[in-house]
Amino acid sequence: MPPKRKAASASRRSTATPAVPQRSTGEQPVEVAEGRLQTSPLLTTAQGVRLPDTDHSLKAGPRGPSLMDDFHLREKITHFDHERIPERVVHARGAAAHGTFKAYGNAGTATKAGFLQRGRETPVFVRFSTVLGSRGSADTVRDVRGFAVKFYTEEGNFDLVGNNMPVFFIQDGIKFPDIIHAAKPHPDREIPQAQSAHDTFWDFVSLHTEATHHVMWAMSDRGIPRSYRTMEGFGVHTFRLVNGKGETCLVKFHWKPVAGIHSLVWEEAQLAAGTDPDFHRRDLADAIDAGAPLEFELGLQIMPDSADQTFEGIDLLDPTKIVPEELCEVQLVGKLTLDRNPTNYFAETEQVAFHTGNLVPGIEVTDDPLMQARLFSYLDTQLTRLGGPNFTQLPINCPHAAVNDNLRDGMHQTAVHRGVAPYLPNSLGGEDGPVPAEEGAFVHVPREVSGPKVRESPASFADHFSQATLFWASMSKIERVHIIEAFTFELGKCYEQPIRERMLTVLAQVDTGLCEAVAKGLGLPAPKGTPATGATPSPALSQIVTTPGPIAGRVIGVVATNGSDLAGITKLRRAVEAQGAVLRLLAPSGGTIKRRRSTQVVERTFLTTRSIEYDALIVAAGSPSLKDIKLTVLLGELFRHCKVIGAWGDGEQVLTAAGIDTTAPGIVLGDAVAKPYTTDLLTAVGLHRAWDRADLVMAQ
Repeated sequence: MPPKRKAASASRRSTATPAVPQRSTGEQPVEVAEGRLQTSPLLTTAQGVRLPDTDHSLKAGPRGPSLMDDFHLREKITHFDHERIPERVVHARGAAAHGTFKAYGNAGTATKAGFLQRGRETPVFVRFSTVLGSRGSADTVRDVRGFAVKFYTEEGNFDLVGNNMPVFFIQDGIKFPDIIHAAKPHPDREIPQAQSAHDTFWDFVSLHTEATHHVMWAMSDRGIPRSYRTMEGFGVHTFRLVNGKGETCLVKFHWKPVAGIHSLVWEEAQLAAGTDPDFHRRDLADAIDAGAPLEFELGLQIMPDSADQTFEGIDLLDPTKIVPEELCEVQLVGKLTLDRNPTNYFAETEQVAFHTGNLVPGIEVTDDPLMQARLFSYLDTQLTRLGGPNFTQLPINCPHAAVNDNLRDGMHQTAVHRGVAPYLPNSLGGEDGPVPAEEGAFVHVPREVSGPKVRESPASFADHFSQATLFWASMSKIERVHIIEAFTFELGKCYEQPIRERMLTVLAQVDTGLCEAVAKGLGLPAPKGTPATGATPSPALSQIVTTPGPIAGRVIGVVATNGSDLAGITKLRRAVEAQGAVLRLLAPSGGTIKRRRSTQVVERTFLTTRSIEYDALIVAAGSPSLKDIKLTVLLGELFRHCKVIGAWGDGEQVLTAAGIDTTAPGIVLGDAVAKPYTTDLLTAVGLHRAWDRADLVMAQ
């Protein structure tokens, strides 16, 4: 059975002010916070007419034809036929949550943006997503993840529309249709869905080598995050900040997960796509319901606003480049807490409209050519997807700041505007007419703009490989193995051998060892290249940790049966829940398990669970005779995936019988559930995985 939903307690409800749409000088509907609410206890039509029956259409006799004057039938069917709107071309598959952003106050010298000033708390709505798949695709495919944040600030909405990778496939927005056409399913068969392991994608990126750096990220473990909670976010582009004195600096935005950075292994991603394609959205919703909010800190890389807009030789207008954190520290300036699930998926998660041009005073865009195209594209796409220009009146998109925009009419206009002069200047507007703001307005910093009209890129944009080499040099041994396997799998799915061979020539420019390993896996000769030398590794790019992090939101399974140590399970549950994690009880069958007068409810059976659901699995004492092929498979998967496995008392016999090497790293054993045992267990979970076991797994 799925976990029981818990009502949010007052102590952990969002402190954010509920979204209150502010209409444009129009009369407000009675219920403005959530649109027109369903307020009648009785069934009615959309016009409020009460209905006695909605199970039978109006007919000429019980067996006669339906009648055209059945207005309820027509209204109900017509509305149903029009319930769907076009899904997003990209980022169609998503999940979201409400929350609050609280500023630390140390960004005030860099920007006058109000939501970054000390003590400010700002309501937010965050949507996570995959890029390539349709709404019905799986959560755990190898793909870029969207990380879009809508800040409902006092100065208007600010949208930070980013990804879980800091670089992108292309440098100029004019290539966006090309990369998406190439990455989407083949147009003749509409397959493969939601993945890049096919000819058209690799054909494009092997020819368009500016994609190489991003391909390295996508083929790394970053392409299959464990959860939204353990996923970094990046603004991708370089922005310009303006402070109260009119001084400017350049900045890159980072979201740092408090829970650390953690990914799935490839087999887990495949298992999840088959057994639980909603893996990430379920994890998000269940964690919030369980009282474990998602937390991220906002960080800024602040750099001088120089004339050439470069930093340490890195072109800051090139979205395929990063600024290593070792060259420019990420300064943490606030915390994002997501603690409230949407009330309605369609009204909020599906209808939310993000736009890179939703800016507030103190934050401006730069001349990054990918950003410039996004400024047009994001607004343009909403006009079709949400049916017209008034999508900002949808409750999820409404700013919390007061609005008086002189915009009128159009599809889905819900405000009833007053006055006869929706224009400026005018002498008829009276009290309803807006006047230009003298203070607090968005004023662009004056900058010289000149140059010939050309279709060219700066010379610095021609370096397509050095940062890909930097990324590879920064990976640990196990992360390199995963990247090699990812390239080998993806290119192995291409039918055209020239595409594989061409991509190998690209990898030869990144690293000789990487190219040779992938070529060996494909059974092809490795071409020679001239990769950059002397790359200084950036430790911040590796996900492997040596210090345990928080375990809030993690899931620890306990295997037990009748006669098992229920008192020990109770102690372990208390220790786990005290850290914000969840304990789930597994048994051969559902219902309850008993020992003397004690009972515990079974939350999963061997038939209804898979290893992907757990960050650790423990066998309780009192279960030595427990044998089941499904349990053996479960433990074998956890062992291969380098997850924590444990037992106390004679529960160790179950591990041995399943073929688990109890001397391997990440196996936590103990005589009983006491503080030393729970400390060792939770510390191991805080390290994400026992990567020291990887060599043993590969040797098998």
